[in-house]
Amino acid sequence: MSVRPAVSITDVEAVHLRLPDVDAARCDGTQDTLLVFVTASDGTVGVGEADSSPPVAQAVVEAEPSHLIARGLRSVLLGRNPLDLELLWHNMVAGSRYFGGGSTMHAISAADIALWDLAGKLLGLPVAQLLGGPRSDRLDAYASLVMPDTPDLAAAAAAEYASRGYRAIKFGWGPLGADLALNEELVRRIRAAVGDEVAIMIDAGQVWDVKTAVRMAAVYEGYGVGWLEEPLPPDDVDGYRRLSDRTTLAIAGGEQESDYTAFEVLATRARLDVLQPDLGRCGGLTQGRRLAWLAARHHRRLVPHAFKSGVLVAASTHLAACAPTGGLIEHTVSTSPIARDLVRQEISFADGRVQLPLDRPGLGVEIDPTVLERLRVG
Repeated sequence: MSVRPAVSITDVEAVHLRLPDVDAARCDGTQDTLLVFVTASDGTVGVGEADSSPPVAQAVVEAEPSHLIARGLRSVLLGRNPLDLELLWHNMVAGSRYFGGGSTMHAISAADIALWDLAGKLLGLPVAQLLGGPRSDRLDAYASLVMPDTPDLAAAAAAEYASRGYRAIKFGWGPLGADLALNEELVRRIRAAVGDEVAIMIDAGQVWDVKTAVRMAAVYEGYGVGWLEEPLPPDDVDGYRRLSDRTTLAIAGGEQESDYTAFEVLATRARLDVLQPDLGRCGGLTQGRRLAWLAARHHRRLVPHAFKSGVLVAASTHLAACAPTGGLIEHTVSTSPIARDLVRQEISFADGRVQLPLDRPGLGVEIDPTVLERLRVG
């Protein structure tokens, strides 16, 4: 029987990264991020990522202890065995209960992903093996991008990513909104540009009421849209149920949520077909594994949301490979240095699929220290 490495956590560092001179009103989500590095006593380092407001999540990590249930995550983790993944997750939740909430769970997510990466490196195993084993070492990937401003630009983008080998493309936010004729024209031109062989998904960006969403879903059915994502506000549970009952389109959502119970509601009362937990918000890989089984129990597809750096993409790929109803991964195509340059040896993409890095321990990615220092805030 193998013996666990006799190591302890000696450091937890939260690093805020941000692109210079960014207009916050025109960002796509890859303009900034928070990385958490967890270091073991033998010098091994794991890295995780939060999809949050970086200064807020950073404060949750760094806060000095106030009392038993008001402790920053760093103080909870120092001195503990990094292989006690479930225990450390519960300790972080319990230790921050006094001020807990969405931003706290975002910070826990980053620390938890870092702990899984660290555990894999200590044990010499990829995270997918720690999660129970991948169902496949290759996953379908869809290109994920903001909807361009005009039908001409949308058609050109669709043709470009189809030519790169993507067999599925998701367009979101941007000009989608009250101009229903434009909403249809955008999808019509995209479909014409890629033909019937490429799947199209639409992320409406929470812009419609129920009646408008029902109307647009009927339009999109005619263009073979693969799923309609977050057309309603995330808390409109009754609206999602009514929409799901009145369309043949798959309805997707969940990236905003940071609580397990919220996903139970989405799977049951809201009747969503595709659950999209963001591992940088929902509680990391420890919670993500539970959500994968929740999706399977309710016969829902699990497709993690991942629109940050290669760290979050890697974590999401490991989970999607192991999830009973997974097998598809969001592939950020932003040209931001945070999305493209921060990680060395990123998850490889070819012919519409990504390759799970089973030949490398942990998440299988490495941070470029030069990019890290160039974009570090403070």
